Amino acid sequence: MPIRPAVPTPQSRGGAFTRRTLLAGAAAGAAVLPLAACSSPLAAGVAGAPLNPETLVFWNLFGGGDGVRMQTMEDGYAKQHGGSSSLQATTFAWGNPYYSKVTLATVGNKPPDVAIAQKTDGKNICIPLDTHPFVLFYNVDVCQKAGLIDGDGKLKDLNGLENFEAALAAVAKVTGGTALNVANVVPETATPWRFFWTMYNQIEGATPFISDGGAELTVNEDAYAKVTEMTQKWVEEGWLNKALDYATAQSLMFDGKAGFFMQGEWEISTAQSIKGLEFGMVPIPQLFDKPATQADSHTFILPKKDRTPEQRKAHMLFIKQMLEQSLTWAEGGHVPAYMPTFDSTQYKDLTPQSNYASAAESAVFDDPAWYGGSGSTFEGIVGAQLALVQQGSSSPAQALSAIKGQLATYLNTPSPL
Repeated sequence: MPIRPAVPTPQSRGGAFTRRTLLAGAAAGAAVLPLAACSSPLAAGVAGAPLNPETLVFWNLFGGGDGVRMQTMEDGYAKQHGGSSSLQATTFAWGNPYYSKVTLATVGNKPPDVAIAQKTDGKNICIPLDTHPFVLFYNVDVCQKAGLIDGDGKLKDLNGLENFEAALAAVAKVTGGTALNVANVVPETATPWRFFWTMYNQIEGATPFISDGGAELTVNEDAYAKVTEMTQKWVEEGWLNKALDYATAQSLMFDGKAGFFMQGEWEISTAQSIKGLEFGMVPIPQLFDKPATQADSHTFILPKKDRTPEQRKAHMLFIKQMLEQSLTWAEGGHVPAYMPTFDSTQYKDLTPQSNYASAAESAVFDDPAWYGGSGSTFEGIVGAQLALVQQGSSSPAQALSAIKGQLATYLNTPSPL
Protein backbone atom coordinates (compact mmCIF):
# COMPACT_ATOMS: atom_id res chain seq x y z
CA MET A 1 0.00 0.00 0.00
CA PRO A 2 1.60 3.29 -1.08
CA ILE A 3 1.26 5.50 1.98
CA ARG A 4 3.04 8.70 2.88
CA PRO A 5 5.36 7.77 5.75
CA ALA A 6 4.42 9.11 9.12
CA VAL A 7 6.86 11.53 10.71
CA PRO A 8 9.06 9.52 13.13
CA THR A 9 6.97 10.46 16.16
CA PRO A 10 3.35 10.69 15.03
CA GLN A 11 0.90 11.71 17.72
CA SER A 12 -2.85 11.80 17.60
CA ARG A 13 -4.77 14.87 18.77
CA GLY A 14 -5.78 12.74 21.73
CA GLY A 15 -2.26 12.72 23.16
CA ALA A 16 1.06 10.92 22.90
CA PHE A 17 0.53 7.18 23.09
CA THR A 18 3.26 5.75 25.29
CA ARG A 19 3.30 3.19 28.03
CA ARG A 20 3.86 6.05 30.43
CA THR A 21 0.69 7.90 29.42
CA LEU A 22 -1.29 4.70 29.32
CA LEU A 23 -0.22 3.36 32.66
CA ALA A 24 -0.46 6.75 34.36
CA GLY A 25 -4.13 6.92 33.51
CA ALA A 26 -4.92 3.29 34.20
CA ALA A 27 -5.36 3.58 37.94
CA ALA A 28 -7.66 6.57 37.64
CA GLY A 29 -9.64 4.96 34.87
CA ALA A 30 -10.07 1.60 36.57
CA ALA A 31 -12.65 2.88 39.03
CA VAL A 32 -15.00 4.15 36.36
CA LEU A 33 -14.82 1.53 33.61
CA PRO A 34 -18.25 0.21 32.58
CA LEU A 35 -18.28 -3.59 32.82
CA ALA A 36 -21.98 -4.30 32.49
CA ALA A 37 -21.90 -5.73 28.99
CA CYS A 38 -19.82 -8.86 29.33
CA SER A 39 -19.83 -9.46 25.57
CA SER A 40 -18.33 -6.02 24.85
CA PRO A 41 -14.64 -5.70 23.87
CA LEU A 42 -14.02 -3.51 26.91
CA ALA A 43 -15.48 -6.08 29.30
CA ALA A 44 -13.56 -8.80 27.54
CA GLY A 45 -10.31 -6.90 27.92
CA VAL A 46 -10.77 -6.18 31.61
CA ALA A 47 -12.72 -9.18 32.83
CA GLY A 48 -11.68 -11.82 30.34
CA ALA A 49 -15.14 -12.38 28.85
CA PRO A 50 -15.14 -14.12 25.45
CA LEU A 51 -15.61 -12.34 22.13
CA ASN A 52 -17.01 -13.65 18.88
CA PRO A 53 -13.82 -14.62 17.00
CA GLU A 54 -15.43 -13.74 13.66
CA THR A 55 -16.00 -10.12 14.67
CA LEU A 56 -13.21 -7.59 14.14
CA VAL A 57 -12.95 -5.22 17.10
CA PHE A 58 -11.86 -1.63 16.43
CA TRP A 59 -11.40 1.08 19.07
CA ASN A 60 -10.96 4.78 18.38
CA LEU A 61 -11.50 8.23 19.88
CA PHE A 62 -13.07 10.05 16.95
CA GLY A 63 -15.92 12.38 17.85
CA GLY A 64 -17.77 15.17 16.06
CA GLY A 65 -17.38 15.35 12.30
CA ASP A 66 -14.49 12.89 12.41
CA GLY A 67 -16.72 10.39 14.17
CA VAL A 68 -19.46 10.68 11.55
CA ARG A 69 -17.02 10.12 8.71
CA MET A 70 -15.31 7.23 10.48
CA GLN A 71 -18.68 5.57 10.95
CA THR A 72 -19.33 5.92 7.22
CA MET A 73 -16.01 4.21 6.51
CA GLU A 74 -16.79 1.49 9.04
CA ASP A 75 -20.11 0.89 7.32
CA GLY A 76 -18.26 0.62 4.03
CA TYR A 77 -16.04 -2.08 5.49
CA ALA A 78 -18.96 -3.96 7.05
CA LYS A 79 -20.84 -4.07 3.73
CA GLN A 80 -17.88 -5.87 2.18
CA HIS A 81 -17.78 -8.45 4.97
CA GLY A 82 -21.31 -9.66 5.53
CA GLY A 83 -22.91 -6.85 7.49
CA SER A 84 -22.77 -5.25 10.91
CA SER A 85 -21.81 -8.47 12.73
CA SER A 86 -18.42 -8.39 10.99
CA LEU A 87 -17.25 -5.28 12.86
CA GLN A 88 -17.58 -4.06 16.43
CA ALA A 89 -16.38 -0.45 16.42
CA THR A 90 -16.32 1.48 19.70
CA THR A 91 -15.60 5.18 20.22
CA PHE A 92 -14.25 6.22 23.62
CA ALA A 93 -13.77 9.63 25.20
CA TRP A 94 -10.85 11.67 23.87
CA GLY A 95 -7.58 11.60 25.81
CA ASN A 96 -6.68 9.52 28.85
CA PRO A 97 -10.07 7.77 29.14
CA TYR A 98 -9.33 6.15 25.79
CA TYR A 99 -5.71 5.26 26.49
CA SER A 100 -6.54 3.92 29.94
CA LYS A 101 -9.07 1.52 28.46
CA VAL A 102 -6.61 0.31 25.83
CA THR A 103 -4.03 -0.29 28.57
CA LEU A 104 -6.38 -2.24 30.81
CA ALA A 105 -7.62 -4.34 27.92
CA THR A 106 -4.07 -5.13 26.87
CA VAL A 107 -3.13 -6.09 30.43
CA GLY A 108 -6.15 -8.39 30.38
CA ASN A 109 -4.84 -9.89 27.13
CA LYS A 110 -8.04 -8.85 25.33
CA PRO A 111 -7.20 -5.64 23.48
CA PRO A 112 -9.07 -4.66 20.31
CA ASP A 113 -7.86 -6.12 17.04
CA VAL A 114 -7.14 -2.65 15.63
CA ALA A 115 -6.80 0.70 17.43
CA ILE A 116 -5.54 4.26 16.95
CA ALA A 117 -2.04 5.37 18.18
CA GLN A 118 0.97 3.28 19.17
CA LYS A 119 4.36 3.15 20.87
CA THR A 120 6.33 -0.11 21.13
CA ASP A 121 9.81 -0.44 22.60
CA GLY A 122 10.51 3.21 21.94
CA LYS A 123 9.51 2.97 18.30
CA ASN A 124 6.32 3.96 16.54
CA ILE A 125 5.00 1.03 14.55
CA CYS A 126 1.90 2.14 12.76
CA ILE A 127 0.14 2.84 9.47
CA PRO A 128 -0.75 6.53 9.12
CA LEU A 129 -4.27 7.45 8.10
CA ASP A 130 -3.60 11.15 7.58
CA THR A 131 -1.67 14.29 8.36
CA HIS A 132 -3.61 17.05 10.07
CA PRO A 133 -1.69 20.34 9.88
CA PHE A 134 -2.17 23.76 11.42
CA VAL A 135 -3.60 25.96 8.63
CA LEU A 136 -4.81 29.47 7.82
CA PHE A 137 -8.58 29.96 7.45
CA TYR A 138 -9.68 33.18 5.78
CA ASN A 139 -12.97 35.05 5.40
CA VAL A 140 -13.36 35.72 1.68
CA ASP A 141 -15.56 38.79 2.08
CA VAL A 142 -13.20 40.47 4.53
CA CYS A 143 -10.12 39.63 2.48
CA GLN A 144 -11.84 40.86 -0.70
CA LYS A 145 -12.46 44.24 0.93
CA ALA A 146 -8.83 44.29 2.08
CA GLY A 147 -7.62 43.76 -1.49
CA LEU A 148 -6.19 40.33 -0.79
CA ILE A 149 -8.23 38.27 -3.27
CA ASP A 150 -6.85 37.99 -6.80
CA GLY A 151 -8.68 37.98 -10.13
CA ASP A 152 -9.23 34.22 -9.91
CA GLY A 153 -10.93 34.54 -6.54
CA LYS A 154 -7.98 33.12 -4.63
CA LEU A 155 -6.05 34.52 -1.69
CA LYS A 156 -3.00 36.43 -2.85
CA ASP A 157 0.50 35.24 -1.96
CA LEU A 158 1.09 36.13 1.70
CA ASN A 159 4.59 34.68 2.03
CA GLY A 160 7.24 36.83 3.67
CA LEU A 161 6.98 38.55 7.04
CA GLU A 162 6.72 42.07 5.63
CA ASN A 163 4.09 40.97 3.11
CA PHE A 164 2.03 39.13 5.72
CA GLU A 165 2.17 42.02 8.17
CA ALA A 166 0.96 44.36 5.43
CA ALA A 167 -1.96 41.97 4.90
CA LEU A 168 -2.73 41.98 8.63
CA ALA A 169 -2.76 45.78 8.63
CA ALA A 170 -5.09 45.87 5.62
CA VAL A 171 -7.52 43.38 7.17
CA ALA A 172 -7.53 45.22 10.49
CA LYS A 173 -8.66 48.37 8.69
CA VAL A 174 -11.60 46.45 7.24
CA THR A 175 -12.68 44.80 10.49
CA GLY A 176 -11.94 47.75 12.74
CA GLY A 177 -10.48 45.18 15.10
CA THR A 178 -8.22 42.19 14.85
CA ALA A 179 -7.00 40.70 11.59
CA LEU A 180 -5.93 37.29 12.91
CA ASN A 181 -7.36 35.18 15.72
CA VAL A 182 -5.36 32.47 17.50
CA ALA A 183 -7.03 30.99 20.59
CA ASN A 184 -4.92 31.49 23.68
CA VAL A 185 -6.79 31.75 26.99
CA VAL A 186 -6.26 29.15 29.70
CA PRO A 187 -6.85 26.22 29.43
CA GLU A 188 -6.28 26.56 25.68
CA THR A 189 -2.62 25.55 25.53
CA ALA A 190 -2.55 23.48 22.33
CA THR A 191 -3.17 26.36 19.92
CA PRO A 192 -0.47 28.71 21.30
CA TRP A 193 1.98 25.83 21.04
CA ARG A 194 0.96 24.96 17.47
CA PHE A 195 1.25 28.61 16.44
CA PHE A 196 4.69 28.95 18.02
CA TRP A 197 6.01 25.60 16.76
CA THR A 198 4.95 26.48 13.20
CA MET A 199 6.69 29.85 13.19
CA TYR A 200 9.74 28.64 15.12
CA ASN A 201 10.45 25.85 12.65
CA GLN A 202 10.34 28.28 9.73
CA ILE A 203 13.54 29.85 11.07
CA GLU A 204 16.85 28.50 9.81
CA GLY A 205 18.81 27.05 12.69
CA ALA A 206 15.78 26.23 14.80
CA THR A 207 16.69 23.32 17.04
CA PRO A 208 14.45 20.77 18.78
CA PHE A 209 12.77 22.31 21.81
CA ILE A 210 13.68 19.21 23.80
CA SER A 211 16.09 16.43 22.85
CA ASP A 212 17.33 13.04 24.01
CA GLY A 213 13.81 11.75 24.57
CA GLY A 214 12.89 14.77 26.66
CA ALA A 215 15.99 14.78 28.89
CA GLU A 216 17.52 17.99 27.55
CA LEU A 217 16.15 21.47 26.83
CA THR A 218 17.70 22.53 23.51
CA VAL A 219 15.44 25.32 22.26
CA ASN A 220 17.20 27.95 20.14
CA GLU A 221 16.63 30.97 22.35
CA ASP A 222 17.24 33.47 19.55
CA ALA A 223 14.57 31.81 17.39
CA TYR A 224 12.26 31.60 20.41
CA ALA A 225 12.69 35.34 21.01
CA LYS A 226 12.10 36.14 17.35
CA VAL A 227 8.73 34.38 17.33
CA THR A 228 7.50 35.54 20.73
CA GLU A 229 8.51 39.14 20.14
CA MET A 230 6.71 39.03 16.79
CA THR A 231 3.64 37.69 18.57
CA GLN A 232 3.61 40.53 21.04
CA LYS A 233 4.19 43.07 18.28
CA TRP A 234 1.12 41.81 16.44
CA VAL A 235 -0.96 42.10 19.59
CA GLU A 236 0.31 45.63 20.26
CA GLU A 237 -0.50 46.64 16.67
CA GLY A 238 -4.03 45.32 17.16
CA TRP A 239 -3.62 42.70 14.44
CA LEU A 240 -3.68 39.63 16.71
CA ASN A 241 -6.18 38.97 19.49
CA LYS A 242 -5.00 39.40 23.04
CA ALA A 243 -7.24 36.84 24.76
CA LEU A 244 -9.83 34.58 23.15
CA ASP A 245 -11.01 31.06 23.81
CA TYR A 246 -11.14 28.43 21.07
CA ALA A 247 -14.78 28.84 20.07
CA THR A 248 -14.78 32.64 20.10
CA ALA A 249 -11.56 32.87 18.11
CA GLN A 250 -13.11 31.03 15.21
CA SER A 251 -16.61 32.50 15.47
CA LEU A 252 -15.27 36.06 15.14
CA MET A 253 -13.59 35.14 11.87
CA PHE A 254 -16.76 33.41 10.68
CA ASP A 255 -18.74 36.56 11.54
CA GLY A 256 -16.37 38.82 9.63
CA LYS A 257 -14.88 40.47 12.70
CA ALA A 258 -11.47 39.07 11.77
CA GLY A 259 -10.10 38.06 8.40
CA PHE A 260 -7.87 35.19 9.43
CA PHE A 261 -8.00 32.30 11.89
CA MET A 262 -5.24 29.76 12.53
CA GLN A 263 -6.24 26.30 13.71
CA GLY A 264 -6.14 22.64 12.76
CA GLU A 265 -7.84 21.86 9.46
CA TRP A 266 -10.45 19.76 11.26
CA GLU A 267 -12.45 22.95 11.89
CA ILE A 268 -13.49 22.85 8.24
CA SER A 269 -16.67 21.06 9.35
CA THR A 270 -17.52 23.93 11.68
CA ALA A 271 -16.90 26.52 8.98
CA GLN A 272 -19.02 24.60 6.48
CA SER A 273 -21.91 24.59 8.94
CA ILE A 274 -22.10 28.42 9.04
CA LYS A 275 -24.85 29.53 6.68
CA GLY A 276 -23.69 32.11 4.17
CA LEU A 277 -20.01 31.96 5.14
CA GLU A 278 -17.60 32.04 2.21
CA PHE A 279 -14.21 30.93 3.45
CA GLY A 280 -10.97 29.46 2.22
CA MET A 281 -8.04 27.54 3.68
CA VAL A 282 -4.35 27.61 2.77
CA PRO A 283 -1.08 26.47 4.35
CA ILE A 284 0.40 28.81 6.95
CA PRO A 285 2.40 31.36 4.92
CA GLN A 286 6.17 31.09 5.00
CA LEU A 287 7.19 34.13 7.03
CA PHE A 288 10.84 33.27 7.60
CA ASP A 289 13.44 31.04 5.95
CA LYS A 290 11.59 27.85 5.02
CA PRO A 291 8.06 26.41 4.96
CA ALA A 292 6.96 24.58 8.10
CA THR A 293 3.75 23.85 9.92
CA GLN A 294 2.96 22.00 13.12
CA ALA A 295 1.08 18.77 12.47
CA ASP A 296 -0.03 15.43 13.90
CA SER A 297 -1.18 12.13 12.40
CA HIS A 298 -3.87 9.60 13.23
CA THR A 299 -2.48 6.10 12.86
CA PHE A 300 -3.72 2.51 12.81
CA ILE A 301 -2.01 -0.10 14.97
CA LEU A 302 -2.37 -3.76 15.88
CA PRO A 303 -2.19 -3.98 19.69
CA LYS A 304 -0.10 -6.78 21.14
CA LYS A 305 -2.17 -9.97 21.32
CA ASP A 306 -2.14 -13.57 20.13
CA ARG A 307 -3.28 -13.77 16.50
CA THR A 308 -3.41 -16.57 13.99
CA PRO A 309 -1.96 -15.82 10.54
CA GLU A 310 -5.53 -15.67 9.22
CA GLN A 311 -6.55 -13.17 11.91
CA ARG A 312 -3.53 -10.99 11.26
CA LYS A 313 -4.37 -10.95 7.56
CA ALA A 314 -7.98 -10.01 8.33
CA HIS A 315 -6.91 -7.23 10.67
CA MET A 316 -4.50 -5.81 8.11
CA LEU A 317 -7.23 -6.07 5.48
CA PHE A 318 -9.46 -3.89 7.68
CA ILE A 319 -6.77 -1.19 7.73
CA LYS A 320 -6.28 -1.48 3.98
CA GLN A 321 -9.98 -1.12 3.28
CA MET A 322 -10.28 1.84 5.62
CA LEU A 323 -7.40 3.54 3.82
CA GLU A 324 -9.10 2.89 0.51
CA GLN A 325 -11.95 5.09 1.78
CA SER A 326 -9.60 7.98 2.52
CA LEU A 327 -11.57 10.38 0.34
CA THR A 328 -14.40 10.22 2.89
CA TRP A 329 -11.89 10.99 5.64
CA ALA A 330 -10.42 13.85 3.60
CA GLU A 331 -13.83 15.50 3.41
CA GLY A 332 -13.37 16.24 7.13
CA GLY A 333 -10.23 18.22 6.40
CA HIS A 334 -7.43 15.73 7.05
CA VAL A 335 -4.77 15.30 4.37
CA PRO A 336 -4.83 11.64 3.29
CA ALA A 337 -1.70 9.59 3.80
CA TYR A 338 -2.91 6.99 1.28
CA MET A 339 -1.18 8.14 -1.88
CA PRO A 340 -3.72 6.80 -4.42
CA THR A 341 -6.26 9.09 -2.76
CA PHE A 342 -3.84 11.99 -2.32
CA ASP A 343 -2.90 11.86 -6.02
CA SER A 344 -6.44 11.26 -7.27
CA THR A 345 -8.46 13.67 -9.38
CA GLN A 346 -11.29 13.38 -6.85
CA TYR A 347 -9.08 14.71 -4.05
CA LYS A 348 -7.59 17.44 -6.19
CA ASP A 349 -11.13 18.56 -7.03
CA LEU A 350 -12.08 18.61 -3.33
CA THR A 351 -11.79 22.20 -2.17
CA PRO A 352 -10.74 23.86 0.00
CA GLN A 353 -9.20 20.62 1.32
CA SER A 354 -6.74 20.15 -1.54
CA ASN A 355 -5.71 23.81 -1.37
CA TYR A 356 -3.59 23.16 1.73
CA ALA A 357 -2.50 19.59 0.93
CA SER A 358 1.08 20.81 0.43
CA ALA A 359 1.26 21.52 4.16
CA ALA A 360 1.74 17.78 4.68
CA GLU A 361 5.08 18.05 2.89
CA SER A 362 6.42 20.58 5.41
CA ALA A 363 4.81 19.10 8.50
CA VAL A 364 6.76 19.33 11.75
CA PHE A 365 5.73 17.01 14.56
CA ASP A 366 6.44 17.55 18.24
CA ASP A 367 9.78 16.41 19.64
CA PRO A 368 9.73 12.85 21.01
CA ALA A 369 9.53 12.74 24.80
CA TRP A 370 7.85 10.48 27.32
CA TYR A 371 5.91 13.49 28.61
CA GLY A 372 5.35 15.06 25.17
CA GLY A 373 2.85 15.02 22.31
CA SER A 374 -0.61 16.46 21.78
CA GLY A 375 -2.51 17.14 24.98
CA SER A 376 0.60 16.28 26.99
CA THR A 377 2.33 17.68 30.06
CA PHE A 378 4.92 19.34 27.83
CA GLU A 379 2.31 21.02 25.68
CA GLY A 380 0.39 22.15 28.74
CA ILE A 381 3.43 23.77 30.35
CA VAL A 382 4.91 25.42 27.28
CA GLY A 383 1.58 26.31 25.67
CA ALA A 384 0.34 28.03 28.82
CA GLN A 385 3.41 30.28 28.97
CA LEU A 386 3.17 31.10 25.26
CA ALA A 387 -0.48 32.02 25.82
CA LEU A 388 0.58 34.45 28.55
CA VAL A 389 3.03 36.06 26.11
CA GLN A 390 0.19 36.60 23.62
CA GLN A 391 -2.01 37.98 26.38
CA GLY A 392 0.71 40.44 27.35
CA SER A 393 0.78 39.04 30.87
CA SER A 394 4.33 37.80 30.53
CA SER A 395 7.40 38.89 28.58
CA PRO A 396 9.12 36.35 26.31
CA ALA A 397 12.02 36.17 28.75
CA GLN A 398 9.75 35.63 31.75
CA ALA A 399 7.84 32.92 29.88
CA LEU A 400 11.02 31.08 28.93
CA SER A 401 12.26 31.23 32.50
CA ALA A 402 8.97 29.76 33.71
CA ILE A 403 9.14 27.04 31.05
CA LYS A 404 12.63 26.07 32.17
CA GLY A 405 11.58 25.93 35.80
CA GLN A 406 8.40 23.94 35.21
CA LEU A 407 10.06 21.47 32.84
CA ALA A 408 12.99 20.83 35.16
CA THR A 409 11.33 17.92 36.97
CA TYR A 410 10.55 16.15 33.69
CA LEU A 411 13.92 16.90 32.12
CA ASN A 412 15.63 15.35 35.14
CA THR A 413 13.37 12.30 35.40
CA PRO A 414 14.60 9.28 33.42
CA SER A 415 12.13 7.97 30.92
CA PRO A 416 10.03 5.22 32.51
CA LEU A 417 9.51 3.55 29.12
